Amino acid sequence: MKRLLIEGIAGEEKYLGEDMNRRPFASPHGLAQDDIRGEQDDPKLREECGVVAVHGHPDAARQVYLGIYALQHRGQESAGIAVADGKNLSNIKGMGLVSEIFTDDVLDKLKGDMAIGHTRYSTTGDSALLNAQPIRVESTKGLIAIAHNGNLVNLGNVRARLERDGAFFQTTSDSEIIVQLIAHSRANTLVDAIADSLSQVEGAFSIVMMTRDRVFAARDPRGFRPLSMGRIENPDGPDTIVFASESCAFDLLRAKFERDVEPGELVMVTRDGVTSRRFSNGVEQASCIFEHVYFARPDSKIFNRWVQESREQMGRQLARESHVEADLVVPVPDSGVTAAIGYAAESGIPFRFGLIRNHYVGRTFIEPEQRVRDFGVKLKLNPVRNLLEGKRIILIDDSIIRGTTSRKIVRMVRSAGAKEVHLRISCPPTISPCYYGVDTPRKQELIAANNSIAEIQKFIEADSLAYLSLDGLQKACDGGEGNTFCTACYTGSYPTQWVDVEEILPAAVR
Repeated sequence: MKRLLIEGIAGEEKYLGEDMNRRPFASPHGLAQDDIRGEQDDPKLREECGVVAVHGHPDAARQVYLGIYALQHRGQESAGIAVADGKNLSNIKGMGLVSEIFTDDVLDKLKGDMAIGHTRYSTTGDSALLNAQPIRVESTKGLIAIAHNGNLVNLGNVRARLERDGAFFQTTSDSEIIVQLIAHSRANTLVDAIADSLSQVEGAFSIVMMTRDRVFAARDPRGFRPLSMGRIENPDGPDTIVFASESCAFDLLRAKFERDVEPGELVMVTRDGVTSRRFSNGVEQASCIFEHVYFARPDSKIFNRWVQESREQMGRQLARESHVEADLVVPVPDSGVTAAIGYAAESGIPFRFGLIRNHYVGRTFIEPEQRVRDFGVKLKLNPVRNLLEGKRIILIDDSIIRGTTSRKIVRMVRSAGAKEVHLRISCPPTISPCYYGVDTPRKQELIAANNSIAEIQKFIEADSLAYLSLDGLQKACDGGEGNTFCTACYTGSYPTQWVDVEEILPAAVR
């Protein structure tokens, strides 16, 4: 049984499951540190989390469960659900996958007609149960639960100021800073206090919050991370209002997509209906373009554009910019599939699944020793030899981060008998870390930040290598919607002020 943290449910122990006999208060924050291990050399960029909120449903917790289940791709480290019924606000969270944590018995403990949920991969804060979300905090403004997607870039200064003012932090997550700002706000009403707190933080945040009787949703002024609002029509009563990081969650809930929560907007849902207010205006949109490249599911509509359409256009543009004669277009599954479809359609070269992915090997797989870690790629992917043998192959992937996995895949395709292997990447070279909610290696670990394309090609042992141009990527993702994107990972130009303290050399001693 999974180890859980349970809050606000009378008669329940704080911890259930495999670690009940272990001393639970091992950290100064009053919660034990957990260590969840994943693949040490996982080359993909990883997103922080997905969030869901439901207001006005008799079984809100199960609706949120379905929502975060649909968003499992945004984080596989921990998950949580908080629920309220007008009087009580309770919370259950644990480490692991959504389906592992929330069994029927666990969901039965969560009673209420409003709920918020979260699935997480850590960027700021330790990978531990104490930082799993939603975070439930008793404050001067009442009991508040919060779930956050993104990353604050001025958290150090804000946290230090709050601690000087007497704030006591339960976690090391930046999400709690928002709650502490609400608690210390001098505003007279809760909604004013929330707006006041959000105006003080800088960076990326798409958040859902809940009190005993209200649900809130908000996006940062630049709209880095997606957050959509939907509606379940109830013919016998008020409609159910839902929020989710991606619209694909609405399909599972049978909710109708209504609109995106606007950048700088705070939405409040009560039993009287939906109200909205702005806490920031006049800031240029800088939505994360990598949501369209990789993070979001292709069946989602984010930033007012279908991800499937963006990725197919990336592939088509890639074929226009860097076509090479070949026999087959082969995607690296699953992230390269849609772009490969677009490339094949534009080039006229047949599309084939020449690599088959084992979907039962996830990020929790731990290679037993360093010397067998290369085995991890073989566990995930296997070549279809009868398709690849003797063929000139165009291999399509969404990105190259460190280059190690790309080299293993190129070797795998070549060892299956491919005569030529040409690698095409459906985004520009990644040269800079992200500070807005993406777990990115440091600049010195990014292969494109330190090597030319010719050098990368030599390292990965491909016959040719080409990336999609930045202009081509922006055109593919805009699609006429007028979106403006953050492309800092490709340009090094950040929308907010930021200093990477890890890359500042200490002053010389004189």
